Amino acid sequence: MFFSVGCILRWTFPNLFSDTLLDGSLVSPPAAAPDASSAVAALEKADVLALFQQLLPLPIFWAALKQAKVRENNRVYTSAVVVWLMVCQRLQAEGTLESAVLELLGGLPGSFWPQPCKRVEEAAKEGGPRLSKQTGAYNKARQELSLAVVEQCCDHAFQQLIQQAQLAPNRRLAFFFDGTTVRTSRSEELAATYPPTSNQHGESHWPLLRMLVAHDLYTGLAMRPQWGPVNGSEAVSEQSLLEKAIDRLPSLAAIVGDANFGVFSVAYAADQRSHPVVLRLTTVRAQSLAGGPLQDGSDRRIQWRPTREDRRSHPQLPKDAVVSGRLIVRQVQPSNGAAPFLLALFTTLEDSPEQVVELYGKRWNIEVDLRHLKGTLRLEELTCTSVEMVAKEIDVAMLAYNLVRAVMYLTAQKAGLEPRGISFTQVRNVLQVFGPRIAAAADERTARKLYEDMQYYLSQCKLPQRRRSSYPRGVWPKPKSYPARHA
Repeated sequence: MFFSVGCILRWTFPNLFSDTLLDGSLVSPPAAAPDASSAVAALEKADVLALFQQLLPLPIFWAALKQAKVRENNRVYTSAVVVWLMVCQRLQAEGTLESAVLELLGGLPGSFWPQPCKRVEEAAKEGGPRLSKQTGAYNKARQELSLAVVEQCCDHAFQQLIQQAQLAPNRRLAFFFDGTTVRTSRSEELAATYPPTSNQHGESHWPLLRMLVAHDLYTGLAMRPQWGPVNGSEAVSEQSLLEKAIDRLPSLAAIVGDANFGVFSVAYAADQRSHPVVLRLTTVRAQSLAGGPLQDGSDRRIQWRPTREDRRSHPQLPKDAVVSGRLIVRQVQPSNGAAPFLLALFTTLEDSPEQVVELYGKRWNIEVDLRHLKGTLRLEELTCTSVEMVAKEIDVAMLAYNLVRAVMYLTAQKAGLEPRGISFTQVRNVLQVFGPRIAAAADERTARKLYEDMQYYLSQCKLPQRRRSSYPRGVWPKPKSYPARHA
């Protein structure tokens, strides 16, 4: 007898397991119970798959398809199946099309197909024709997947998770913003949309885009990114990307940014939408606002008005544009042992100066989050060759990231730890090891014991207490077996 998927779902996600979603919409039950092979596959991915299906049940996909005016026939690779397989690609070490197809062939819950097509029904029969191992059908389904559907599903999952996290007592909803660059494969379409960087030696081979991310202070949950070209006539800045993404932030969430975002346009856009800010200012800008040299310990109220340069770059600003806030200056000691310096912050919060400085001090977390996105989830370089596939890959990667972050958050709740104190990579590795063993358990008792072991080792995935290194950052050059290829 196979272990109940619903039971392990209640163990792992007790706050999310209900007959309704957080927004009150009903979750339609599957038309038929999953067979034995599907149950095993569900158990194998119960940690993330169960959460995926709870956050994004089929009615969510159907509503998104209807809103996008996309008609989807009954088939093997439905939108829900394709999105889940793309999530698997991001969570797996190889992340190939073949590994995703094997995930399907290994068996998925029957709830993915409440009214299975003929091919799925025949494949489920003993001795029936098996589904193809070739990746062509899956790749075609990825290409045909509606970008609007992907965006709606990613936003819906994020909203559900952040609402759940907001229930935690005594926590401020604040998001760290930061930007990074992402390379893509070379194609005429991508090179035209995201022009490569050029220098005195000529044009680079790789198309390059600028991506802005926003991560929650407490849980690390990430909003769907905003991006655009780094070079060319349509080049975008991190500040302009923030002004576009700000409308998707949760209500009243605070915005925390480094000196790159400490400009009037960002503060004004946030103030107009009732988002408090904590922005680091450059010394020159802070002195201009203070009307003189900076003094340690100062906390003064100011009226920030746009300069002539601000109005030139943002002609849409009204004549009476102004942001009321505070200029806080504190001498801080970097944790890497560098010389102390004066930190100037502009904020619209009413918290004490010490609380504001402490909040900004946690901004380093987003650097680690970017490392997980670009390293662990392989977003540093995308292998797709079309603009739409780039968008879908980025959005699905963020969905995969949030699913793991949600498991980390629930694990931290049970262990009495801070979610930020748990290692993202270690959690992913523990889930990959224990998932198959829970799936192969002979009975419920064995499966429960393995699950308890998994929860114990998840609670042990603590980050070590380290001091940031005091030596300058640098990398060893990688040896090259072949000469560099030039056009």
